[in-house]
Amino acid sequence: MPLKQWICRLSALLLSALLMTQAPVSAAPLQKVATAWMGEQEAFPIWYAKEQGWDREAGLDVSMLYFNSGMDAVNTLPAGSWVYAGVGSVPALLGALRYDMSVIAICNDEARANAVLVRPDSPIARAKGYNSECPNVLGSPETVKGITVLTTTISSSHYALSTWLAALGLTEKDVTIKNMEQASALAAFDCGIGDAVVLWAPLTYVGENRGWLVASTPHRTGHPLPLVLAANKTYAEKHPDITTKFLQVYQRGVESMRNTPMDKLVEEYLRFYTDWAGAEYTAELAKRDLAAHNTYTLTDLEAAFDTSNGPSRVQQWFTHLAEFLEHSGRITRQELNKIHASGYITNKYIGLAAEEAKAGKAQ
Repeated sequence: MPLKQWICRLSALLLSALLMTQAPVSAAPLQKVATAWMGEQEAFPIWYAKEQGWDREAGLDVSMLYFNSGMDAVNTLPAGSWVYAGVGSVPALLGALRYDMSVIAICNDEARANAVLVRPDSPIARAKGYNSECPNVLGSPETVKGITVLTTTISSSHYALSTWLAALGLTEKDVTIKNMEQASALAAFDCGIGDAVVLWAPLTYVGENRGWLVASTPHRTGHPLPLVLAANKTYAEKHPDITTKFLQVYQRGVESMRNTPMDKLVEEYLRFYTDWAGAEYTAELAKRDLAAHNTYTLTDLEAAFDTSNGPSRVQQWFTHLAEFLEHSGRITRQELNKIHASGYITNKYIGLAAEEAKAGKAQ
């Protein structure tokens, strides 16, 4: 072999060996994190964060499971289907009561997005102002008593129904409630079944576009309705670092939503509904849905969960909700006392995320 060729081969071998010794150490494996969501606004921040790869930047591999309702998701918690979820206030409270679930943050306030809808020719539509404290609520005891209502029970829409009835001096015993998934309830009401339907967004806006009138929302009756970020309490306490990272990833999605121009945001929002939720909506519906949900920054969460001057705002909201459920017969007095003593609402992970955020700004 010519000397020049031999030297070239030797150089190649030496270079290969050098590159092998200097090869980077493989990255640590990603922590798999199973999460549960409905096809609603609160799922968008984590979906968008995944699209941008922000979960992987944090060392997580987040998967998103789809459920038709928050209670459907909560009931799979004992099987270990997920460790974090976006669910309504009612499923969150019952999950804490039955399955030792924690509330670790708020996704949004959907008090404007859950609505009791009636047809424009309904007697309910012509009765306005029965309760002077809720002047924009439609209906009266005479027009509502005995009606059939379509809704998804043990959900935020069920709570919206209950607040409407309470504003009229009625209870659930005064009406007939037909339990249906949201899409089925909308389709059934469209076919003439039932006297009222209670929907959550974005189906609320679909109903309004069909000419149905909003008889009530929790907002109109003076009730907040937070949709929360819940956690498997045992897992969260065992893995506070993962829980904090997940919360940070979710909040990064929220911040991006708040800082993205509306036209660009609507494009991504419609893609989220098509690609993940499997639904088609117009840009107009997307804008209405985004406007109807108040989102929370990390600073907002710190304030809402602050207990330095007594029970936090979130604790007060859930106390009212729990007492309302007890008064309506959904939970017992014993269960009410149990939930009050459980400490299921925690600001631990918000505090850890805030500390890391402050430390990062100081560097």
